[in-house]
Amino acid sequence: MLLQWAALLGRVDAIIFTGGIGENSINVRKAVCSDLEFLGIKINDEKNTSKEKEKNISDDNTKVAVLVIPTNEELVIAMDTDRIVKEMKKN
Repeated sequence: MLLQWAALLGRVDAIIFTGGIGENSINVRKAVCSDLEFLGIKINDEKNTSKEKEKNISDDNTKVAVLVIPTNEELVIAMDTDRIVKEMKKN
């Protein structure tokens, strides 16, 4: 899928890993980014394995930022639910 989007757009601006697997799986991030150097994508193994939650794991000499950004899906679901309930009460 990434290669299809890259071909369609002609470039990749960034890759962002988030959610349970994206945030916590060093091996998934490494597998997804492997063999993509021709697109300017390469991760730094040391950065990829660091304990930081929010981080840039791109190799220093690459064109495309590869980021790990934590999410709080439960908070978003709670906020959406609160908004929907309030809208329903208005009607």
